[in-house]
Amino acid sequence: MTMQWKLVCKQSDLVVGAGVAAMVNGEQIALFYVPESEKKVFAIGNWDPIGKANVMSRGLVAHLQNEWVVASPLYKQHFVLASGQCLEEDIKVPHWSAKLEDDNLYIALN
Repeated sequence: MTMQWKLVCKQSDLVVGAGVAAMVNGEQIALFYVPESEKKVFAIGNWDPIGKANVMSRGLVAHLQNEWVVASPLYKQHFVLASGQCLEEDIKVPHWSAKLEDDNLYIALN
């Protein structure tokens, strides 16, 4: 099965080391541009399942336990940007494969 890539935004819409929110197919997604990471871009759900609000894109990005994470701005749990897994609790947020190509950010829909 081949991945279906969807154009979400331009690289210039992203903020280095921080998140921005985007609406993709009716769902809020938090996009992160971390140039010093191997992957460079990440996409996770914007909904914080613990704080019960769409705020993940406003969290602080950090490198913790050998993973790039975002700390929820509400209760400060850390979510791994590559997998959506919370480091402190047994909970996950959705995540998507993301890539930069010709200054465009794409996420995989499958």
